[in-house]
Amino acid sequence: MSPEPPFQSPTPSGEDEFAKQYDPASVETRWYPIWEQSGAFAPKPAGDGADSHTIVIPPPNVTGNLHIGHALNNTLQDILTRWRRMSGDAALWLPGCDHAGIATQNVVEKQLAAEGKTRDDVGREAFIERIWDWKKQSGGTIMQQLRRLGASCDWSRERFTMDEGLSRAVREVFVSLYEEGLIYRGDYLVNWCPRCESALSDLEVEHEDAMGALYHLVYKRADGGDDLVIATTRPETLLGDTAVAVHPEDERYQDLIGGEVILPLVGRRLPVIADEYVDREFGTGALKVTPGHDPNDFELGKKHGLETRSIMDTQGVMNAEAGDYAGLSREECRTRIVADLNSAGLLNAKEDHPHAVGQCYRCRTVVEPMISTQWFVNIAPLAAPAIAAVKDGQVRFHPDSWKNTYFDWMDNIRDWCISRQIWWGHRIPAWHCACGHITVSREDATVCGGCGGSELTQESDVLDTWFSSALWPFSTLGWPDKTEDVARFYPTSTLSTGFDILFFWVARMIMMGIKFMGEVPFRDVYMHALVRDSDGQKMSKSKGNVVDPLTLMDQYGTDAVRFTMAAFASPGRDIRLAEDRIVGYRNFANKLWNAARFIDMNLPEGGQPATDDLAAAAAKGGLPEQWIVSRLNAVAAQLDQELHAYRFDEGARTLYNFIWGEFCDWYLELCKPALTGDDAEAAAATRAVLVGVFEHILRLLHPYMPFITEELYGRLPHPHTPHAGDAGELILVAPFPVADAALHHPDAEAAVAVLQEVITSVRNIRGTMNIPPSTELALVIRSDEATASHLTDGLPYLGRLARITELTAGPQVERPPSSATAVFSHGEIFVPLAGRIDAAAESKRLTEQLNKLSKELEGVRRKLMNESFVARAPAEVVEKERAREDDLAAREAKLQESVAFMETLQNSSTDTP
Repeated sequence: MSPEPPFQSPTPSGEDEFAKQYDPASVETRWYPIWEQSGAFAPKPAGDGADSHTIVIPPPNVTGNLHIGHALNNTLQDILTRWRRMSGDAALWLPGCDHAGIATQNVVEKQLAAEGKTRDDVGREAFIERIWDWKKQSGGTIMQQLRRLGASCDWSRERFTMDEGLSRAVREVFVSLYEEGLIYRGDYLVNWCPRCESALSDLEVEHEDAMGALYHLVYKRADGGDDLVIATTRPETLLGDTAVAVHPEDERYQDLIGGEVILPLVGRRLPVIADEYVDREFGTGALKVTPGHDPNDFELGKKHGLETRSIMDTQGVMNAEAGDYAGLSREECRTRIVADLNSAGLLNAKEDHPHAVGQCYRCRTVVEPMISTQWFVNIAPLAAPAIAAVKDGQVRFHPDSWKNTYFDWMDNIRDWCISRQIWWGHRIPAWHCACGHITVSREDATVCGGCGGSELTQESDVLDTWFSSALWPFSTLGWPDKTEDVARFYPTSTLSTGFDILFFWVARMIMMGIKFMGEVPFRDVYMHALVRDSDGQKMSKSKGNVVDPLTLMDQYGTDAVRFTMAAFASPGRDIRLAEDRIVGYRNFANKLWNAARFIDMNLPEGGQPATDDLAAAAAKGGLPEQWIVSRLNAVAAQLDQELHAYRFDEGARTLYNFIWGEFCDWYLELCKPALTGDDAEAAAATRAVLVGVFEHILRLLHPYMPFITEELYGRLPHPHTPHAGDAGELILVAPFPVADAALHHPDAEAAVAVLQEVITSVRNIRGTMNIPPSTELALVIRSDEATASHLTDGLPYLGRLARITELTAGPQVERPPSSATAVFSHGEIFVPLAGRIDAAAESKRLTEQLNKLSKELEGVRRKLMNESFVARAPAEVVEKERAREDDLAAREAKLQESVAFMETLQNSSTDTP
C-alpha cells in the first residue's frame, strides 16, 4: 500500500503548512521510514527488461560506529544508487556487516575482564555464544546510523559475514583451494601480535615512525683478530643470532668471510657469511642474522641453510632459548641486555635512530616477527588473471592512476597467511588425527582421510576476516547456490572504497571473483580520498580533531553534510573538511526551501500541476522561460556526464551554480514581471515553467540531497507515472531528468547572457560608486547590432534588476561625458553619472577608505620585508600574509581608480556652465 504523501496533510507541528524555515530534523525522521516501508529500496523485479546496477557495500565492522570516512563513502554510493534507480535501472545496493574477528573478540574479552574472567575461563563454545549475544544486543549500530545518512540500501537483503549462507561459501572456497593445492599449512615467519596472540598478514601491520636507538655491539672474532662492530635497533634479539653477514665485495671484511665470531653475552660461535643483500652503508656494513625474528633474516637463513632459533613465546616473553633472560618481556630483556653489554665492555656506542615500527592494526601493539605454523594461500596463480583483468580494462580504476599501485603490489605479491589464533571467526575446516594426517572437508569430518580413525580434533585457528570479505560480491548474492540474484546481479557494477584497503580487499575480491565466478566481481572501482581536518591533518583521537558526522547532521542537517562530502570528493585529492562549507550548504538547503515558498505563494488557489511538456510551456512564455528551460536541459546533460565519470564534485558544483545562481538569483527575479502583470496567459505560462523547472530541479538534486527534495516534491502535484507503483508519488522513484533537444534555446541563452553581464556590470558600478539601488540610471552601450537588439528587447528586465530607465545601444554610440565605464564580452558599457551622485562627498569617502587601506598594506609589506619573520614564521602564516598583500594591493588600485574618476567628475561638474 502506498504511503500517504505528507503534502496532503498538515505538518507535524500543526503550524502553517509551509514553514518559514527549513527544519531538517523533522523532515529526516519523517521520510526515512516512509522510504523503507514503501519497498522502493529493492531493485525492480526481474522480467521488466531493466538493466541491473549493483553495489555491494564495503561491510563496516559489526563493532563500528559511523565515522567521517563512512559518511563520505556511503554518500557517494547512495548518490549512484538513487541516480540509477531514478534512471529506470534495477538498482541494488546490498548492505551488510563484517564480523571483524579481532576487534569483536577484543570487545567481549574486555567485558569478561571487567568480570575478572578470561576467554579460557569460560571456554570456546560459551565464549562464541557470548559474542552472538553481544551482536544481537549491540552489534550493527552502524546500520541504523546509515539510515540516518539516508542510505537507500535494500535492507531485506542485509548480510553478515558469519551468517549461515556466507559461512557455507567460505568453507566451499577454502576446501576448493586446498584440493587444488593453493592452500597449504607450514612453518613460516609471520607477523605476530603478542597482545592478540595471533598471526597478522603483512597488510594488517601498520608502520609508524618513531625515535628509537641504534646500538653498536661488539662481536669478538674467534681467531683473535680485530673486533667486529655490528649496528642493530633490537639488541635483545642477539640471543637468537645464528650468523653474521657481510657484503661479498666489502673490502673491510674479506679476511673474515668463512670465519667465526663469538656471540656477545652467550659465547656461541657464529659463522660469517657473505651475501649481496647486506647494505654496506648501514651501520658498520656487518649484519647480525636472526632468522627466527626478522623476515629478511629468515630468507637469508633459508638461502644459507642457517639454524632458526625462536627466543620468545606467543606473548612476547623470552622463553628457555633466551637462557638467563627467560621470563622477561621484550622490553625488560632489551634493558637488561644493554646494561649487561655495557658492563662487559661490549656496547661500543648508542645513538638516536628514527625508524618505522610495525604495529598491530587493531590494538597498536608492536608486532613481533615469529616462526609459527600457519595456513597460507599460494596467491601467485590467483594474482596472474587478476592483473590481466585490470590491464585489459575488465576492471577500471577511478582515478586511473590507482591501477599502477595495484600492479606494483600484485607483481610482487607474497603468499597470504590466512590463519588467526583467535576464536571468533570462520573456524578452519580441517581435522587433525594422531596419525599426522589432516582431513579438510566441506562437511564436519568424522573419519580420518588417512588412517580411517575417528579420533579427530578440529583445527583451533580461524580464518583471516579478509578471507570471507574477499568473497563478498558473490557470497552475498547466494553463492555457491545458483540463485536468481547471482545470475541477475553478478558481476556487480561499481565498488566505492577507500584506497587504504586496495590490497586488503579490492585485489583479493578480484582474484576470488575470477577464480570462482569466472569473471571479475565489478567493472568500476572508485577510490575515494581520505577526509582530513580543515588544516589538512589526518584525523585522530590523540590529536582531538576527529569530526563526528552524526553531530554534524544534528547541527546542519543530513543533506548539507551529504552535499559537502560530494562537493569535496575530487579524484586524487584528500578532503579538507571545513565546517564553514557545511554551513554554506545548509544555507543552500534554506535557499531551496525559500524558492519553494516563493513558488507556493505565487500559485493560484489549489496549486498548479507541474508539466511534463516543458517545451510547450516555455514556447508560451517569454525570454526568461525559454532561457531557464534551456539551461535546465544543459545541466541535465552535464550532470549525466559527471555522474557517469564519477565526478561527484563537479556534479555538486553544476547543481549548486544552476540552482542558486541561475534559478534562484536570476530566474526568480526575471519571472516576477510576468507573474505580477495583467496578462493572464503570460502569467499562466510562467507559472507552468516555474513549477515544471523546479520539479525537475528537485529530481536532479535528489541523489545528493534526498530529504529536502522529497519533502518539497511532496508539496508539488506531479503528473508523471513513477517507476514503482507501490512507492506512490515519491521522488525516490520519479524519473531522473534527461536532456531533450526540444528544450534547447541557444538564442535565448545568448540573449540572457548579455543581460546578465550588463546587469552585473551596472551593479558593480553602483557598488564602487556607492550609488543606492533605488537611484534610476541611464545606460549607453557600444556593441554590435545583434547585442543591441537583445538589450532593447530586454529593457524591462534591465529596468527591474538594474533600475535602468533609459537605454541607448548600437555600434556607433559615443561615450557620454562624466560616465563610469565597464567592458563586457560584446562591447563597452557607459553609465552617465553627472547629477546622479555627490562627487565631492563620494571623493572624500573614497579617499578616507584609500588612506586607511594604504596604511594596512604598508604594515603587511613591512612585516614581509622583515627577514626574521619570513624565516621563523610557519610557512602557512607567511603565505597567508603574501595573499593578504596581493588582496590589499588589488583593492588599493581599484580605490585609486575610483578616486581619480570622482575628481574627474567633480572637474566636469565645475566646467559645466
